[in-house]
Order: sequence, then C-alpha cells, then structure tokens
Amino acid sequence: MRRLLVLLSVLVQAMFVPARHTVRQYAHSRHDADMARRLGSMSYRISPAQVNTLGLDIEALAFFKDNEFDGNVLRGYSLPGMRLQPRLTYTPVSKIRLELGLHATIYSGANKYPCYVFHDIAEWKGDQYQSGAHLLPFFRATASLDNITLVLGDIYGGATHGLAEPMYNPELILTDDPEAGVQMIVDTRRWHSDLWLNWQSYIFEESTHQEAFTVGWSQSVSLLQPGSMLNRHRLSLPIQLLVQHRGGEQDVSFRGVQTIVNAGGGLRYEYSAPLNEVFTGAGGEIMGLYCFQQSGHLWPFRNGAGVWGEAFVDLIRDLRLSAGFFTAGDYCSLYGSPFFGTLSTKHHGGRFSDMTTGVIGVSYTRTFARDYTIGAHLKAYLCHTGELTLPADEEHPDGRTVEAGFRTPFSFGVYFRCSPSFVLKRFGGRHDNR
Repeated sequence: MRRLLVLLSVLVQAMFVPARHTVRQYAHSRHDADMARRLGSMSYRISPAQVNTLGLDIEALAFFKDNEFDGNVLRGYSLPGMRLQPRLTYTPVSKIRLELGLHATIYSGANKYPCYVFHDIAEWKGDQYQSGAHLLPFFRATASLDNITLVLGDIYGGATHGLAEPMYNPELILTDDPEAGVQMIVDTRRWHSDLWLNWQSYIFEESTHQEAFTVGWSQSVSLLQPGSMLNRHRLSLPIQLLVQHRGGEQDVSFRGVQTIVNAGGGLRYEYSAPLNEVFTGAGGEIMGLYCFQQSGHLWPFRNGAGVWGEAFVDLIRDLRLSAGFFTAGDYCSLYGSPFFGTLSTKHHGGRFSDMTTGVIGVSYTRTFARDYTIGAHLKAYLCHTGELTLPADEEHPDGRTVEAGFRTPFSFGVYFRCSPSFVLKRFGGRHDNR
C-alpha cells in the first residue's frame, strides 16, 4: 500500500510541478543504442559558451547500404556515398544562433545529379543537372525562448523528429534533402512537441510542376516524472501527424490539388539499466496508424489503418536487438518504407489485398569523443504480401492478380559520422542576452 501511495504522489507531481527539466533533455540520453538518432539527429540547444563566438561546424556522414530486396514490393538497390554539411555558426546572444553553409550529397560512381528535390515530389523532374555533387545552400536561424525553440530556414529534421519507423524510414537520412521551412519545438517537464513545415517544391507562375510541402507534428507526453524514483523507466504517449499538400492556385498542371495524411498514436515504454552491465536497457512501443486521402487520386483507396509494434533490448550499451510487427489492410506511408504499406513501388499501380511484415534487426553504434560515431546494422523483413492486383496493360487489358507470397528481403549497412566543431574567433564586448 505504501508503494502504491508513493507511486501516486509521483504521478501527481508530474502533473503539476513547473517545468525545470525538460522532456527533451532526457530524450538525448535515453536512446543510447538508437542508430538513426545517433547518425541523423542534431541538437537544437544553444550553449552559453558559444555567445560572441564564430565557429565552424562540420557534419559528415559516410555510408554504404545494400538493400537485397525481392518479391513484388520494392526493387533492391545500393547506396554508397557520403553527405557533407560545413556551416559557419555565430551566436550573438545566448538565445540566438545563426548558421550559414552548404549541403552536399555524393554517391560513389555518380558524376552528375538532377536539380530537383531529393524525395519523390509529384512527377516533375528537373531538366538541369549539377556536376560532382548535389549541392544546396544552407541557412538556419534558431531562437530559444525559455521552453520554446523557433527555427527558420533549414530546420532540425529527419531523425530529430522522433517518428515511428512506419512513418519515417531511417534510410532517408542518406537520401533526403535537408528539410527547410519553419519549426517550433516546445519542451516542458512532461511534454515535448515538434511542429514543422517543410517546403519541398516552389513554383513560379506558369510552372508545369506542382508546389509541395509537408506539415508535421510529433509530440510525446511523459507519464512518469523525470528525476523521480522511477527515473530508469520512461512511459510516454507518442502522437504523430504528417500532412502533405501538392498543388495550389498557381498550379497549371493536370494533376489537381492533392492532400494526403498519415497519423499515429500509442504507448511507448523504455527502461535504462545501470551502466557497466551487459544488459543496459529495453523497451517497446505499440501504435495505431491511420492514412487518409483528403483530396486527389494518388492512392487507390481513400483511407486505411494499420498496427505497429516493436520491442528492443540494448546490450553492452552499443548493441541493439529489435523485433517489430506491422499489419494493415489498406495503408500507405508518406515517408516510411514500402514494406509498411499495401502499395507496390516495384509494380506501378499495384495494390496488395493486405500486408503483414515482421522486422528483425541488429545494430551496433559506438560514439568516440562525442563527435565521432561508427555503426553497422542488419535488418530482415518477413513479408506476407497478400494478393497483388496489377492495373491493365497491353498484355493484360483487364488487369491481373498475383497470388500471395512470402519473402524475406534484407538490408545491411555500415556508417561513419563525424561532427566536429571549431572556434574561429571570439569577439569581445558586452551584449544584451535577454
């Protein structure tokens, strides 16, 4: 009875104690073996030590990823290359940081890159090409106002959003352009909220392609108070939303306005064991997923739903073993892997009657001197694809169906991330830091 009263008092304090330690401050320490977060996330915190300092920050990620896919869901491919992002940073006051630089994507063996957004936006493809690398200018302005962080320009995207795997494929940190637009991050003791707009395709008058942007909202409500007697346990309610809009008043293409939605919510639990032990942590999550086509005809169905569950175990701090399960009737993910959906990207227009995917993974990531991380992973997808309906073509004017099949596509990869920072100049004088 006494333990129950103590637990109830902890929960009451979590509800009403003012925010002194934020949920996000915990988030960076709890994912010790999360490969996507270690390789792709960035801290939006502004350090007081950076005030009146001009610095050089370098983000570099070298990778080799091989996808050995078979079946009717997705064609296999490899991703050998690197991403490089050097930035000059200046912090005039303790609440403002400015960053200016370049972002480059380089694939081994490629000597030219098309000039369009790197992530399947509409059907338009640019006619011009860049030689040597896919280059983009980079600018970011960050303002920290107590528990609110505002970002303009290139936002903190990708793995930093903390989306579930069926809603965000971690492979996108190797292929996607940096997200750009506006972002608001809110941190309190029990609530973390990340609301952003990523503008992906801009159009001028009489443009023949569509404008496109994605609005996202990822939030997590902590049910246990950080710093309490339960600080090794994390119990939270994740709620996630993605809305992509294509087209608009300036659109002169034949495609029309298209708005599509992904949403998910559920329960996540994590446990951090004491350090210096073989077993260092465990956890899992279960989420309900929903997709909705508000307008347009990109999907052959208007809405659908699915279920996702995952469990993981962390060993010797850097090794993670994981297993997941996904099932759906009609469902399509905007940014997740096609293995978490009922549409075939291998056969354009193909639709599965259902999709059941089991995921087994092992990953190892180790960080040296805080700025250097190596990683490797192996992941297998156990897919039962259901009956595949293919659209009509010249050979089959009435369309055709392919019987259900079971396949085990897999992928593996090795990675090296370095993110050193250098002080170029410290400026004297006093500044108003308010």
